[in-house]
Formats: sequence, C-alpha cells, structure tokens
Amino acid sequence: MTTIKKLQYEINHNFDEKNARHFVNGFVSVLHCHHYSTLYAQLADDAELLDGKALLVSSTQDVFYSVLKKYFQDNGISCLKQRIIVTEQYYSACGLGKLTVVSAGADSGDVILTRSHVDEGWIKKWGKREKPVNFLTQGFIAAAFSSFFDLPSGSFEVVENQSIVAGAEKSKFTVIRK
Repeated sequence: MTTIKKLQYEINHNFDEKNARHFVNGFVSVLHCHHYSTLYAQLADDAELLDGKALLVSSTQDVFYSVLKKYFQDNGISCLKQRIIVTEQYYSACGLGKLTVVSAGADSGDVILTRSHVDEGWIKKWGKREKPVNFLTQGFIAAAFSSFFDLPSGSFEVVENQSIVAGAEKSKFTVIRK
C-alpha cells in the first residue's frame, strides 16, 4: 500500500522570556501589524539620500534566504515542487498573505499574490496608489528563487508588474536571473 503524505510547513515556536524574543525554527521572528509594515514601506519609498526600496528588498532577501535554505536543509527538501509548496506555506504562516508560484525556472519565473498584508494594509491606511509598495515580497520572492535552485542570495531580480495597492485583483511579479 502506498501512503501519500501531504507536505506541510512545520513551525517550531519558542519564546525566550529573559530576552522577550520569539524564535521560529531557530530564527528570531517578529510579526508586525499593517500600520508598522506600511510605515516602513513608505519610509523606504520616500528615502532620498539612499535607495530605500532596494535596501528593503535586499535586507528582506538576505533574511528569508537564510530561513528557507536552513529549513530545506534541516528537512531534506531538495525537490523543486516541495520547496515551492513549503515557501508558499511559509509566506502565509508569517501572515504576509497568499502567494502562489505560477512558474519557476533556473532563469525566470512568475509569482502572484491574491492576498497581501502590505497592500491591503496600505489601502486601509492611505488608500490606493499607482505604484507598487510590496518591497518586502520582492525580497521574499528573490530569496525563494535563489534557495529553490541552490544559488547564492541575490541571484534574482524581482519586478512587481501589477499590484493590489493600485486596484488590481492580484499582484503579479516577474522573476529574472541576474
């Protein structure tokens, strides 16, 4: 008899009472409300002395790359399909929204968001706007693709082509290898 086990992202949560820190699968983890998330997106977008958007994308990419790589290694996940499933589940488990990898290749891919903590929070706080604001998800997707194909962090560029914050039903991202 064949047993089919559904792949499920597993969360190991610990709270360090002494230092008041949450750890998820060994990494310090902080979840923020939409007010905080939209404020740091706005700060990145408004920055004039440096490229705040690129800084937010890059730092997010580095953090999530480490988390995903370690999770794949610790759980023996080497199959692309399984890595995608875990990544989609992890994004949701973090409270960031509903992310779906539509296509994933070593040189390019496509991702959609049907729910977005950042976009929906922005709309509630300030209303719609023309330009995308989901720099955090751009970094997350770049990290995911680098980890899918065992490439170094920073191997992919992600462009948000369509955005919930601009009134679209879903956000669409294009992934290109650098």
